[in-house]
Amino acid sequence: MNTSNEGTRVADDLWNEDLAPTSLENRNWDWKSYAALWVAMVVCVPTYMLAAGLVAEGMAWWQAVITVLLGNVIVLVPMILIGHAGAKHGIPFPVLLRSSFGTKGARIPALARGLVACGWFGINTWVGGSAIYVIINALADNMIVGEKIAFLSIDLGQFICFLAFWAIHLYFIKNGTESIRKLETLAAPFLIAMGLTLLGWAYVEAGGFGAMLSTPSQFIEGGAREGQFWGVFIASLTAMVGFWATMALNIPDFTRFAKSQKDQMIGQAIGLPIPMALFAFISVAVTSATVTIYGEAIWDPVALAARMGGLGIIVALSALVLATLTTNLAANVVAPAYGFSNLNPKKINLRLGGYITAGIGIAIFPWKLMESSGGYLFVWLIGYSALLGPIAGILLADYFLVRKSELDHQALFDHSGQYGQWNMAGITALVVGILPNLPGFLSKAGIIGTVPDIFLSIYDFAWFVGLFLAGGLYLILQRMK
Repeated sequence: MNTSNEGTRVADDLWNEDLAPTSLENRNWDWKSYAALWVAMVVCVPTYMLAAGLVAEGMAWWQAVITVLLGNVIVLVPMILIGHAGAKHGIPFPVLLRSSFGTKGARIPALARGLVACGWFGINTWVGGSAIYVIINALADNMIVGEKIAFLSIDLGQFICFLAFWAIHLYFIKNGTESIRKLETLAAPFLIAMGLTLLGWAYVEAGGFGAMLSTPSQFIEGGAREGQFWGVFIASLTAMVGFWATMALNIPDFTRFAKSQKDQMIGQAIGLPIPMALFAFISVAVTSATVTIYGEAIWDPVALAARMGGLGIIVALSALVLATLTTNLAANVVAPAYGFSNLNPKKINLRLGGYITAGIGIAIFPWKLMESSGGYLFVWLIGYSALLGPIAGILLADYFLVRKSELDHQALFDHSGQYGQWNMAGITALVVGILPNLPGFLSKAGIIGTVPDIFLSIYDFAWFVGLFLAGGLYLILQRMK
């Protein structure tokens, strides 16, 4: 047994300095810190590809922007609500889970969230490495372009650039969350400026917004899907919610440093929906403009920068590298680092958890997830939202309806406390919340053949189905105890 900074007796396998409630002197994040955090996370290549991918799936530009805005307004609600627990109690996400899943049961959803973040870490690292690859080839006349390695499906130069960008993350992992906060604060205004510069370039090259935004919504296969808004809206909205459903869960990892509830609420409200919609507009406007400029839709900004050539390619891709780094560190390193630390706090601290995350990010071959916009939106994003929605529902039901936002700090670090080691109400609700979405996911992923349409319809609402089903069932099971 150990003693925490609050003077309570806690179990060795539940506590370390990183998991303990935040001390008052470390609560130094104001609303500007949270707004900058979100701006720096929003401006990234996957966000750009997200909005442009909606256009590629059949939406008009304004429909894509509205879908992105609506999805982010929806996900802001659980983001702020779950963030309340971090700001009030100073605890990270894996510790908060203990009240609804038990001190040992909490390791299951924490690990699930962590593994999703590892997937995102890999995707972002691949995107950043790709930008470095293009920069080097632009400067050195394609010197590092080579034959694809059969095992990797990419060439050696691509893999080395991927590893180089991966290595940059290790510096910030070593120096902790405060180094990440400082980077986000410095990068946010620069990234907004670069996004507006890209929009200005497209405006000039395409001959104004009229030419940019009048381009048909579908640019592939002869416009076969043009105007198919309602056919993809529901699934796309779920994908938009799913995009930040990860952060909606582990936002206590950041709000635990808040000076006040007001700071985390205002900062997140300013930093997420509007910047996300603005960047969505930039991405779909620029993607539409590429049809006029290049005769085809280019929804990957790395590929677009490569087509731009000249000095523009260096500036644009350098900004992309920075944008990807800021997003990756905040959104995809902190959560799994806490999650892995929670598995064995005595041996794994936040730094080692970050290193484990980095290792898994290499092993998943992230470039495979980015091969098509359809796979990216409807398999990856909706697929993991089916997993994370139930966790959010259980957390909200437990924290606000069962616990009335009051938590026993000592019991969170004690196997024999009121939360117990395994709360079967939480475990059962999680499983039941996931099951209805499983057939649709397996079908969309090509793992099984066709399934009845009802399962595909349920899957389109995956995050919402999981959140309400699991949250409602958890309340029933808790009250039956």
